Amino acid sequence: MEYKFFTVDELKCQHCGKHSMDDDFMLKIEALRHDLGIPFTVTSAYRCPEHPIEAAKKSPGAHASGRAIDIACQGDKAYEILEGALRMGLTGIGVNQKGASRFIHLDDLEAEEGRPRPWVWSY
Repeated sequence: MEYKFFTVDELKCQHCGKHSMDDDFMLKIEALRHDLGIPFTVTSAYRCPEHPIEAAKKSPGAHASGRAIDIACQGDKAYEILEGALRMGLTGIGVNQKGASRFIHLDDLEAEEGRPRPWVWSY
């Protein structure tokens, strides 16, 4: 699938280079980006199970499913993305708004044991 607002390079695993984003999820993210009319800087998208962050977990997380993305943002932009994600029905929203690497995590995973949804958390 080709994307209007994102390149394959910014969505691929930073560990192995594989691109495995879910098309249905990306349609939602493309729609969110279009609706908000602001650029999204992707800090993390797909992560293979061997990616150091995923490998350190009990089991691979949302990024390994291809249904998660982290977007660099702060202040009013973070608020707009958060508000849009809730309108869009995204089910996992992680907020990191402290320090130098501020971002919002978005995913659309369903609830399962150990991972309730909908859910909002902070880092």
